[in-house]
Amino acid sequence: MSETTHDGSVAVTAAPSPDDGLSPAELAAKYGLSVSGARPGLFEYVRQLWSRRHFIIAFSQAKLTAQYSQAKLGQVWQVATPLLNAAVYFFIFGLLLGARKGIPHDIYVPFLVTGVFVFTFTQSSVMAGVRAISGNLGLVRALHFPRASLPISFALQQLQQLLFSMIVLVVVMVGFGIFPALSWLLVLPALVLQFVFNTGLALIFARAGSKTPDLAQLMPFVMRTWMYASGVMFSIPAMLADKNAPGWLADVLQWNPASLYMDLIRFAMIDDYGSSYLPPHVWAFAAGWAVLIGIVGFIYFWKSEERYGRG
Repeated sequence: MSETTHDGSVAVTAAPSPDDGLSPAELAAKYGLSVSGARPGLFEYVRQLWSRRHFIIAFSQAKLTAQYSQAKLGQVWQVATPLLNAAVYFFIFGLLLGARKGIPHDIYVPFLVTGVFVFTFTQSSVMAGVRAISGNLGLVRALHFPRASLPISFALQQLQQLLFSMIVLVVVMVGFGIFPALSWLLVLPALVLQFVFNTGLALIFARAGSKTPDLAQLMPFVMRTWMYASGVMFSIPAMLADKNAPGWLADVLQWNPASLYMDLIRFAMIDDYGSSYLPPHVWAFAAGWAVLIGIVGFIYFWKSEERYGRG
């Protein structure tokens, strides 16, 4: 459209647009536009994660391979590290401090090694989760993918490392006269529940660590305190019996999830570690912790999906 001005020149004006007067939100709705990086719905988010399952598995395997790539012994350290930790704890707690009380001496080493390996699974998952976002900002900012892929892949990496450690654990069991039995199959559901629980924790701390990187410096102290309170090196009921502690305190400490998963695997694999060492309703509590932390952790992480890698 054109018109002549008072000085004789011709001015060109645009024709009225049907979009005139529409707000940005109305324009976006009209043309099917969406905010870049916006958080998808919960079920859509789950679908996106499932579609990237191959990336999650491959990423966890690559991280596991690269973890000890600079060491001469390479992947041997996957099992050597927790085994050396168990040896140190045996010397300090088993020999010097007498923490074997309440545990038959012939099963204390399998008891201790099982506890160290299983707790290390949770500890490593949490520590990896804290750095899952803050330690991979280049990847987060460069590519579009569900950010939950990272903490989930790190938890999966720790599960793979635990499976290597289980080979050593079997050797330790056999060395102390404990041979495979049908009860060992109970290890599978126990590890599934622990993996779900660990993944939920990794998601929670991944979100927290993305905003507070200093959390990675604090968590080793938190995890060490949790380890000492979970009966990794000693039997909680036997240790509290000498302190005249109320019975409910032993139950509360044994109902903490790290202790539950250790005890379930000890119960499954060690012949003389009977049900008397377990708190009541142990499987129900183990499943409850896994479902609660798994769901809460996933939703808590998803709620902040659009903010990861920004700022």
